Amino acid sequence: MLVAMVIVGSWVSGRIEESVVHNSANATAQYMESFISPLSQDLERSDTLPPGALRALDEIFTNTTLAERVMAFKIWKPGGLVVESSDKSIVGQRFPESDQLKAAFAGEVSATFDKLSTIEDANPGSLGMPMLEVYSPIREVWSGKIIGVAEFYETAAELKTELADVRRRSWLTVALVMLTIGALLYGIVLNGSRTIERQSSALGDQLTALAELSERNTALRLRIQGAAARASAMNDTSLRQIGADLHDGPAQLLGFAALRLDDIRPSVAGDAAQADLDQIDRAVKDAIREIRSISRGLSLPDIETRSPGEVLRGVIDAHKARTGTEVLLDCDEDSLPLLSPAVKICLYRFVQEGLNNAWRYADGQGQEVRLSFARGRLKLVVADRGPGFSDTPEPSEDDRGLGLVGLRDRVESLGGTLELRNRSDGGGGAEMVMILELGRT
Repeated sequence: MLVAMVIVGSWVSGRIEESVVHNSANATAQYMESFISPLSQDLERSDTLPPGALRALDEIFTNTTLAERVMAFKIWKPGGLVVESSDKSIVGQRFPESDQLKAAFAGEVSATFDKLSTIEDANPGSLGMPMLEVYSPIREVWSGKIIGVAEFYETAAELKTELADVRRRSWLTVALVMLTIGALLYGIVLNGSRTIERQSSALGDQLTALAELSERNTALRLRIQGAAARASAMNDTSLRQIGADLHDGPAQLLGFAALRLDDIRPSVAGDAAQADLDQIDRAVKDAIREIRSISRGLSLPDIETRSPGEVLRGVIDAHKARTGTEVLLDCDEDSLPLLSPAVKICLYRFVQEGLNNAWRYADGQGQEVRLSFARGRLKLVVADRGPGFSDTPEPSEDDRGLGLVGLRDRVESLGGTLELRNRSDGGGGAEMVMILELGRT
């Protein structure tokens, strides 16, 4: 705004000064023309003025009121010829035409204030005084043709005072306008700044409250996930205990019953009795196999001390022994972090369920297990090359059974996600994908 004030102030002051000087010059030119024009009509025919005209000019610019105002004068003809001058030493000489002189010969009244610019301007009478230099065309009375130019120097002390007052008032006006605009802008910005500060303060309070709420929610979520993981681990421990109890209790008793049936078989007579005994023996042995199968399904190997790769290889080897199918394992153990027992159990159950489904629905074709870790995310994939899902990415509740429902609950309790989908690498088949966000737990 200061730069704008200087530019505007300078421009306004300059325009006002030009206007004042021009108006003063016009007034002076009209006044002087009434004296000089009648005496200069012979300039069209001669390069000199007649003696009578010269005497009249001397009388006008000597010991008169006009002589007190006009310190010097010149009368020019085209080509820069000085026909008459208050300084007799330059009469009859030619000088280069200045811009003001050319403008006057073109019919314009031109003037400069306090700026003597040409060599013929050096006039001892003008030294130390503010001067208004005016160039006024001299016209032929009957034709209006410009036959010469009258140049005169008028004392301008009053004009200088007036110009100084005009400059002062113009600068004061511009300064007041700029000050008013600045004050208004300052008020607008100050009000906006205070509004922003109030809003920032309120927003800061809201953000602080949201941050505290987010921290509480995060802590609560971690506690819930921890509790769910512990509950899952306790559930697996309980299942392991139930399996052990079935194996050591009812299975042993039924085995003893089968042995006793073999002991009493010779003492039983009759074909009907032997047939009944055979049925009882088969039922007891079937019950033993059922209990042992259930016991093996409920029990888990000692996976707490094993690495993730060892856990996966263990469940894969058990699946191979049971089904006789091949399973490809891709596991970069060097990139894996330390995993909690709950996560290891989840990996075991996930691969166990995935391989069982691949054997059941895809006849064990192209079975693959892939485990990777990147950017805090543990990703486990169990895939096959079977028919895949025909209509929807995931089977219905009835098709997938209770095993996947429990598995999904187990994965989500650890803060992860489970997805069933068709393979996207071509060749058909389905895959189970589990992603655990270990960076958040």
